[in-house]
Amino acid sequence: MRKEYDFSKGVRGKFYRPNVELNLPVYLEPDIAKFVGELARRNELPIELLVNNWLRKEMAFIKTGMSITP
Repeated sequence: MRKEYDFSKGVRGKFYRPNVELNLPVYLEPDIAKFVGELARRNELPIELLVNNWLRKEMAFIKTGMSITP
């Protein structure tokens, strides 16, 4: 790494987008990824749709006052 960098031609905020929503990847452990992948294939659904629907059901369950254990 250089001791000095020349930022004289840099543009402040060039890539800044104030209303951009960042979607971070979620990494599943191999056994979970395998299970979810097989379930999605069996039901002919994209994995993200299956997981989102699954989590929505869990969210509704939690909102009823029930809790899940980690």
